[in-house]
Amino acid sequence: MSLHCQRILAIPSKRFERGPVEFVTEEEIAALVAAPNAATWVGQRDRTLLLMAAQTGLRNSEITTVRRQDVELGIGVHVRCVGKGRKSRCTPLRPDVIAVLKAWLSRHAGASADPLFPSVRGGRWLSADGVQRLVARHVATASRTCPSLKVKKVTPHTLRHAAAMALLRRGVDLTVIALWLGHESTETTQVYLHADMRIKERALAHATPSGVTPKRYRPPDPLLAFLEGL
Repeated sequence: MSLHCQRILAIPSKRFERGPVEFVTEEEIAALVAAPNAATWVGQRDRTLLLMAAQTGLRNSEITTVRRQDVELGIGVHVRCVGKGRKSRCTPLRPDVIAVLKAWLSRHAGASADPLFPSVRGGRWLSADGVQRLVARHVATASRTCPSLKVKKVTPHTLRHAAAMALLRRGVDLTVIALWLGHESTETTQVYLHADMRIKERALAHATPSGVTPKRYRPPDPLLAFLEGL
């Protein structure tokens, strides 16, 4: 039996090529957020959810379990969530997201323990499948004014990628983005470095021009004498 176990453990894992991260641009996010009908209860809920998801990068499972009491609108505005491994984290909110959230909470009263984004069935929790469907529905609407969305597969997780890319484009360090998204390691966050060609082009602009040989550093004699005396 032990020999069989050793043979099984010795089997190398299957290698596969990981494709680039799918994300949407800020223009596409704006079109998606504008798609719900703000004159209806469902449209107000969906617009608030989409905007918060695109800014915070919360996972589908995290945003569906946020309660009204998890939104702090006082000093240091943020939203609390419980992510993978039952780990709690706080994510700050932008002023535009704060304004939409305040309007949503003021228009629709509820207990502090109620879900922030309830379903249409008597205030129950919105399911993960429900979020998938509402994203797909509003992407179809937004693609009429933003044709680039027609060729993209946009899911709730795509909005998480969009939040990470927005932070990365603004020069936020990968370690901060990893904390923001609730990643265990920055290795998971590094996939975003390969997603946007513009980031690589900016890095190339700071590289040494072609044909120019970099000069070799020659330490001065006092520094060499100091090092030798250590």
